Amino acid sequence: MFSKNDGIRIALPRGNMRNALGELLARHDFVVDGYLEGSRVYRFEVNDRPDLQVRVFSDADIPIQVALGNYDLAICSRTWVDELLTRYQHNSIISVKNLDLQSEPLVVAGAEGSNLEAIASSGVVRVATEYPNLADHYLRQIGIPNYRLFDVWAQAESWPPDDAELAVGPKKDLLNEGLKILAEVHSGGVCLIANRESIANNNLSSALDVLTELPQGRENSGLVQGERITLSYSNAEVSLPERETFRIAVPDGHAQRHTVESLSNAGIDFEGYSETISLRRPVSVIPGVEVKVMRPQDMPRAVALGNFDLALTGQDWLQVFLSSFPSAPIVQLCDLRRSEYKLGAVVSDDLPAKSISEAINYWRKDDSYRTIRLASEYASLADQYARDNQLGRYRVIPLTGASEGFVPEDAEILIEGTETGTTLRANNLSMIDVIMNSTNCAIGHMHRPSGWRGEMRDEFVDKLNLGADFSD
Repeated sequence: MFSKNDGIRIALPRGNMRNALGELLARHDFVVDGYLEGSRVYRFEVNDRPDLQVRVFSDADIPIQVALGNYDLAICSRTWVDELLTRYQHNSIISVKNLDLQSEPLVVAGAEGSNLEAIASSGVVRVATEYPNLADHYLRQIGIPNYRLFDVWAQAESWPPDDAELAVGPKKDLLNEGLKILAEVHSGGVCLIANRESIANNNLSSALDVLTELPQGRENSGLVQGERITLSYSNAEVSLPERETFRIAVPDGHAQRHTVESLSNAGIDFEGYSETISLRRPVSVIPGVEVKVMRPQDMPRAVALGNFDLALTGQDWLQVFLSSFPSAPIVQLCDLRRSEYKLGAVVSDDLPAKSISEAINYWRKDDSYRTIRLASEYASLADQYARDNQLGRYRVIPLTGASEGFVPEDAEILIEGTETGTTLRANNLSMIDVIMNSTNCAIGHMHRPSGWRGEMRDEFVDKLNLGADFSD
């Protein structure tokens, strides 16, 4: 919890909203130097308002920070506020005002020609989403009796129709994927929020005098009341035939360039998947082989579920998944030896310590029971690290991005990966302890597929092994 001497702490989002919000604030004489410039730095001051401190976070993390009392005020998407409050119905967050900024509504979508009634009546409904609490609230509300939520890192739209029947996510993303919008889940919106205790007990006028004058948005944003569906069950048993195609998952984003290099060195080419092109479903010249582009973070889960025979992801994401589900039936099949970076414990450069044990002693020199906070996108790995290093009393803070803004004010340790260290240095941070050196790798189910699919997996793994980078 912050102290009154810290000034007024304000959280603002990075990402798609950043430019529009920064321009809006500047027009109302609330100029946050550097916020519009896409800087790697996440700490800012407000012109002519020395008592205000601004931190930039991933939009999804902001409501949690305000609810914990780490920040007095914040501007963020209404969807992430309701994603938190739908499950944790505490009263620590106050919605001060809806703002006149564009925000995508959340919708539920499926394949072309589908409808909710038919999907709900067909058996277990698989639903991919970044918003599991809102999705769960909506599905229960409309009366879908049997569903399984896949809490994915991003791009829920990539899962239907072959790996999930439904996706819940931003309308634009689902439409761009060619899915059919079946219903609206949340109408979106952007809002100014406050910590209830802070706004009741502290003088926040130097910030609120300006922020409450921002243009008013529509009042009816938020959760959508869904209509209950009518189910028509069939007595016929539904049996899914064993998959005959061989399915490969390849990554987008930062890992794409390195994966294309690995495939090229192995003599493998997928039409529509190169350093500059990333179609959702690239084409293989090999009959019976299907390729799909998805987030590398979600590949271990998809392989464990049996959706793919082979996936090219990072060793870090494999380790994160196994730290949460140690008995998951997935294994590394080969190390591609590219996209190398370090994953470890990051601390402030101002910390007078050269090892994690020295750091722990320093933090607890005045209070042997002090709780040490670890922030990370790799929450389960952070928990394992705390136990392995016998941190004693600790708390893990799960993140979704912009993690460098947490240390040292809101966490002592950041469990983070870095390739060059540029962003860490820009935020006065450094890695004090290396957990692992991660590279990209091929993973598969621990039980080799039978027949032709097993032979195909062996062939791909042999080629990838031959094409691995052994230049070091």
